[in-house]
Amino acid sequence: MRKFYRQLAFGIGTVLAAGLALAQAPADNASFFVTSENPGSGGNLGGLDGADTHCQSLAEAAGIGGKTWRAYLSTSAVDARDRIGDGPWYNTAGVMIAANLDELHGDNNITDETATDENGDVPAYLFLADGEVQRPEGALVHDVLTGTNEDGTAHELTCNDWTDGSADAQAMLGHADRLGRNPGVNSWNAVHPSQGCAMENLIPTGGAGMYYCFAID
Repeated sequence: MRKFYRQLAFGIGTVLAAGLALAQAPADNASFFVTSENPGSGGNLGGLDGADTHCQSLAEAAGIGGKTWRAYLSTSAVDARDRIGDGPWYNTAGVMIAANLDELHGDNNITDETATDENGDVPAYLFLADGEVQRPEGALVHDVLTGTNEDGTAHELTCNDWTDGSADAQAMLGHADRLGRNPGVNSWNAVHPSQGCAMENLIPTGGAGMYYCFAID
């Protein structure tokens, strides 16, 4: 009898574990996320190639690596909107972010709930409660490196094309949670410049060197 109960408990545990794994599996159409971490040097991402490689590595670790991932970043020679395909894009839960480039740079569905990282987790964003903007416990992390204007074209501030992690360079930032500095809905890709491109310059305004990654296929 004792053996029977052990087997029963084992079977139930196996089923529950399988169900939990299934519930947490990323959506097959996942094609958008916010990086959960910076490669390590603030705004020096190793250029676009290094930034793309980081997107790909994070995606592979999260089980969504069977696609070509690109960083949503502009440089002096490239507009971010021209790097990420045509859409549609979905977060890791399968929620549509935007159907196409025009919608992405217009009335998109990037919010404090949908702008998840590659693991499906929501970073330490600002959030709304009873109509009021609230801060998370601990350090705020909602600034996103873009070097981009609201229409997806290149801004002049790009941490020197993502090769400079010093206090002397700057980058244009967006707010992944769409909340904060400006009243109402904040821009996801162009809100304010960074204080610098070193990590210690990104942290004070609510950043950690995160950026957006999109699958182009």
